[in-house]
Amino acid sequence: MVVDDCCISHKDMLMIKQQKKYPLVLWMAVLGLIMISAVYICSICIKQRGFLVTSNLVKVKANKQRCYDPSIPQSELQYLHYPQPTTYSREECACTPVRFFAILSMQRSGSGWFETLLNSHANISSNGEIFSVKERRSNISSITNTLDKIYNLDWYSSASKNECTAAVGLKWMLNQGFMKHHEEIIEYFNKKGVFAIFLFRRNLLRRLVSILANSHDRDAKQLNGTHKAHVHSKDEADILASYKPTINTTSLIHELRHTDKLGADSLAYVNSSRHIMLYYEDLVNNRTMLMDVLEFLKLPKQKLFSRHVKIHKKPLSEQIENWDAVYTALKGSQLAIQHHCWINFDPLIITRFLPEVPCAVVYSAVNHSNLCSKFMNSGVRFLFLVSCFSARIMTVYF
Repeated sequence: MVVDDCCISHKDMLMIKQQKKYPLVLWMAVLGLIMISAVYICSICIKQRGFLVTSNLVKVKANKQRCYDPSIPQSELQYLHYPQPTTYSREECACTPVRFFAILSMQRSGSGWFETLLNSHANISSNGEIFSVKERRSNISSITNTLDKIYNLDWYSSASKNECTAAVGLKWMLNQGFMKHHEEIIEYFNKKGVFAIFLFRRNLLRRLVSILANSHDRDAKQLNGTHKAHVHSKDEADILASYKPTINTTSLIHELRHTDKLGADSLAYVNSSRHIMLYYEDLVNNRTMLMDVLEFLKLPKQKLFSRHVKIHKKPLSEQIENWDAVYTALKGSQLAIQHHCWINFDPLIITRFLPEVPCAVVYSAVNHSNLCSKFMNSGVRFLFLVSCFSARIMTVYF
């Protein structure tokens, strides 16, 4: 009996109690409470974020009112900005208005040299070729977020002037997302009051030589095993200029026309925005035109300088390996270059076609808007140069 009682007692101890079942209604009530709590927490976060955004907008408006200058014309107010960087304080320059700009150009068109000139100004910060990094131009959101950071003075580069910057911008190649997203970008420019500075080359053949030479040095690394797109000494320039590229004459005319059309299309897109048009050759020959740029940006005029040294200075006939083939390809072409006042190759080529026309006359017709007509009998139909300041078109028939 004792043994049986022990066994029964042991069985009772090992018996597992059944789990208590909760009704379905209780589970639904708990789930509903969790969902209500989550919605409440999210609403608080959204309100706080909205408050922060509203607070920042109020601060910006208050800062504009505090910095308001009645002497500034009403039409200029949309181009004046008072950024509040997140990484530092503008301090005593908080009421110095900042203008936004973008240098729109193509590779090997003098934009690097031009940007160093602008950055030599005490109040200009041009932050380089920002959109050369593909991730920054992968979509329009990436582009506008990058621009917002630049124009809020939160983009750090060696060109940053920080507190007393009066004009901030970047160098932007047309093939780095600008043409692809031009509609959204122009809308952004108009909304933010961005100044567009176009810089092109009149002589597209020289630009092509520079592109091919730069591409060659990227692989050859002729300067002590390093590639340099720009140089600061004559010796380095001479080494890079010693390479004479061979140009594909089959696609030459098409490529020159494509480049010219790219520039014309970009100008048409920005027609509704405030912009200025510059040519590299004009700036090289007349440095006083840089003062026009400062006036365009409404900045105090001062002497601008650059350490860049020009690489290709010789005539094209001495810079191109297959010059005779290029000469023949151009001789057999009919070019109509609109919106330009310079032929796509040197006046030396024209005088080679037309030995009776002195080089000075050709230069005069191109540079000084004189009307020059010459009918020839030696294989050339005629040369007709129309005034640059009237029709702004130059047609050359061979």
